[in-house]
Amino acid sequence: MTVAHIIAIIIAFVAGGLLTWFITGILLKSRREKILLETEKESEVIKKNKMLEVKEKFIQLKAELEKQVSFRSAKIQSIETKLKQRETTITQRQEELYRKNIEMDAIKDNLTTQISLIEKKQQELEKLHQHELEQLEAISGLSTKEAKDRLVESLKDEAKSDASAYINEIMEEAKMTANQEAKKVIVQTIQRVATETAIENSITVFPIESDEMKGRIIGREGRNIRALESVTGIEIIVDDTPEAIVLSGFDPVRREIARLALHQLVQDGRIHPARIEEVVSKVRKQVEEEIIETGKRTVIDLGVHGLHPELIRLIGKMKYRSSYGQNLLQHARETANLCATMASELGLNPKHARRAGLLHDIGKVPDDEPELPHAILGMKICEKYKEKPEICNAVGAHHDEIEMQTRIAPIVQVCDAISGARPGARREIVEAYLKRLNDLEELAMSYPGVINTYAIQAGRELRVIVGADKISDKDVESLSNEIAKKIQDEMTYPGQVKITVIRETRAISYAK
Repeated sequence: MTVAHIIAIIIAFVAGGLLTWFITGILLKSRREKILLETEKESEVIKKNKMLEVKEKFIQLKAELEKQVSFRSAKIQSIETKLKQRETTITQRQEELYRKNIEMDAIKDNLTTQISLIEKKQQELEKLHQHELEQLEAISGLSTKEAKDRLVESLKDEAKSDASAYINEIMEEAKMTANQEAKKVIVQTIQRVATETAIENSITVFPIESDEMKGRIIGREGRNIRALESVTGIEIIVDDTPEAIVLSGFDPVRREIARLALHQLVQDGRIHPARIEEVVSKVRKQVEEEIIETGKRTVIDLGVHGLHPELIRLIGKMKYRSSYGQNLLQHARETANLCATMASELGLNPKHARRAGLLHDIGKVPDDEPELPHAILGMKICEKYKEKPEICNAVGAHHDEIEMQTRIAPIVQVCDAISGARPGARREIVEAYLKRLNDLEELAMSYPGVINTYAIQAGRELRVIVGADKISDKDVESLSNEIAKKIQDEMTYPGQVKITVIRETRAISYAK
């Protein structure tokens, strides 16, 4: 192949490539123009769609704004209406007040006129009264003072004779009724003093949900309540007390059995004589088991070993007995711990002391009731169940009924007194009660013008006698308030104290 051929071939190849490039460029240009046209068309469509969406949103926002504007306009309109109503009401009230002020001014003027008329009439009456007195003095020939003196003398003579006759009648009546009144006072005093102890030691209040249950407890013709009383040995009192029944009896264990049995019967709802006997029998066994369990827990807690089972049962029975308002089992536990502590300090056997302290009041819970002091009875019970002689002597001698023969005996006596006399253990003792009454009387006596003070009604009332020549009637009320405030600030007392200040003038004379 020659060079000319090769050159011709190269020229033909280049010419073909250029033609192809030219054709491709033309095609690409037409395609680009076509794409640009399609893109312009799509952008127009999108633009139209967006414009439509914007218009719709604008229309919606415009509608919402119009709603809000209309709502606020209505609200503003209602507020304006209310304000106008209030303005009208205030205007009416102002007019009424103005009218009332005018009326009040008229009434004041009228009253002023009437007062001036009354004052004039009073002056006229005084002049007439003075004129009448002058005429009476001229007629009788006596002055006003002389007439008063004569009248008083005549009244004195008459009053003396009437008073002496009245005094004689009162003395005769007092002699006749003195014995009866004295008995009544003594009985009332006994009742007042014994009420609290009797209530605490002899009754239990059983609450019920409604008074309808009282009829079911009583039963037809009283069968249920009679069955309960005969089985438990407790008197059941159903009275007008709302939602409560009283269980009365001096045996606390029986009262507890009756209370628990009644509780089970009320909860069960089946109340008839056969069911009552069954429930009471079950409850009695439960209480006996509880008594034994309580005794066992007590001796285990205190570390007292080797006690007879009967003594353990009596210790558990202490749980249901109280002495002067103090639970007997708690008192025995306290005394036992105190005895052990004191015996340890003195170098004695703390176990024996704790044992004697636990058993010292065992004579208060016997199964039978012999006529013996509880200390002697407790000693005999301890001897019966083979306790050591020093324990028996400490139990029997803690109230000095027998001679103390061991060093544990005085420890038990002292610890018994400590447990019973600590603050809050028992009800107020007589000495503290009397001291409170004396303090009440002395507090009132510290005020000037007071002659005598008397604390009565168990300290719930204080009567203060003042001198009529030292304190006036106006000062009596202020003195009563001052004494009440001072008692409230300086003293501690149950309930409330009534202060009665008495001021009187007496004239006493004797006919001989």
